[in-house]
This record gives sequence, structure tokens and C-alpha cells, in this order.
Amino acid sequence: MPDSAAPLPALPSLEAEILAGLGSRSIVLVGMMGVGKSTIGRRLAARLRLPFTDADTEIEAAAGMSIPEIFETHGEAYFRDGEARVIARLLAHGPGVLATGGGAFMREETRSCIRAKAISIWLRADVDVIMRRVRRRADRPLLQTADPEGTVNRLLGEREPIYQSADLMISSRDVPHDRIVEECLEALHGHLRGDGTTQSATNGISVPS
Repeated sequence: MPDSAAPLPALPSLEAEILAGLGSRSIVLVGMMGVGKSTIGRRLAARLRLPFTDADTEIEAAAGMSIPEIFETHGEAYFRDGEARVIARLLAHGPGVLATGGGAFMREETRSCIRAKAISIWLRADVDVIMRRVRRRADRPLLQTADPEGTVNRLLGEREPIYQSADLMISSRDVPHDRIVEECLEALHGHLRGDGTTQSATNGISVPS
């Protein structure tokens, strides 16, 4: 019988140092719908050789129905309760990379769990970027209104002050995904190393705090 597959080459030093700094903690991506949490999260997890999980997918699996069906059948409060339970369960088994739904970070219970067991990254995008992306999909229950753009603006106003409490902020904009991933890695590295940097809201580059 042939030998099993050869071991993977060692991680580059940046990724290896991030993993060492994380320990058992996970990386949690927060932010509005359409900012790229799942897309960036998958690529970030691949770079770090960590498992990736989409909280919405896990919620649907646990409920046996889609998120629009959960909203229609049981209402938003029921969905949020289930969302909090699923995120707590997922964070109990780190490290990994977790993409959360847009409203998950609004619940104090969930924010406390993330603070205790993860490093949070807010992917921030302007309303025009969000609208361009979410118009392509019809599975956003909160946007089934006569004025989706007005709804997004309202949600941004309510949520951005809370998103600002995330550990890091990266600007999600129309650049190659790998560039955003690289900025996430650099921000994580600086944060875990404790070198006193924060993320610029304009271009995602580390600047002195």
C-alpha cells in the first residue's frame, strides 16, 4: 500500500504566529449582509488551515428550514434566540473562522461570548457597496420591503455603533478578495502581537492608535 499523503508544508511565519496567538480562540467576522463575511471567511480559514463555518448555514441545519422560512414561520425573535445558541455552541469548539449573520452581534449575550472566545473582525462597507451586492439575492428577509435601500440605511444606523466594539475593522470594498484577506491577516497579527495598531476605516491599513 502507498504511504498516506505527504504532510502539508509548514505555514508561513505570519500565519503560524497568528495561530499561536489565537490558541483555542476563533476568528469571528461580523458586519452587515453583503459585506463578504462568508467569502472572506472561507479564504481566511484556508490561509490559516482552520475550519470555516457559516452560522446561517448551521442555523438552517439545526432548524431544518431556510432562514426566510424561519422568519415567516416563527418570527425574528425565535430566529435570534436560535442564532445565539448556535454561535455559542460553535465558539465552544475553537479555533476556527466563523461568519455570522448581520444581526448576530447586536445581542449582548452573543457579543460577550465572542469577546470571551474569539477575536472579532468587523467587515465594514458603504451602503452603495452593500446594495450592489444584496440586490443579486432574494433570500434576505429584512429586505423584503418597499424600500430596501432605506432599510439598509436604517440598519446601518442602528448597527454600526455596535459593530464598532469589534476588536478589528477592515474596509470591505470592491478590490480583489485576497487583498481583504491579507489585510485581515495583518490586522490579526498586529492585534495578537499587541503592537498598538488599529484599522483605518478608509482603506484597511494599520495605523497607530
